Amino acid sequence: MDILHQILLYGFLALNVVTFFLYGIDKWKAKKDKWRIPEATLLLMAALGGSIGAWAGMKVWHHKTLHKKFKYGVPLILLLQVALMVYLHIK
Repeated sequence: MDILHQILLYGFLALNVVTFFLYGIDKWKAKKDKWRIPEATLLLMAALGGSIGAWAGMKVWHHKTLHKKFKYGVPLILLLQVALMVYLHIK
């Protein structure tokens, strides 16, 4: 694996870890009635490549699971990203 692929892989992993913990932090803030992370930020992190972390965060933290834009949006983003990766890998 060349250096560019390693950088992309580690960046992808880091983005997903950060996104996962953002969902957890937002859940904690919701319970403590503190300032929240905007929903647009959470969805943007998923759209930028953190959809696996977002989906995992929703499941582990039981957060945003009833909001339709998250319940259906995050899995849709994940599927589109997987389809894109498959397409780029085949091409």
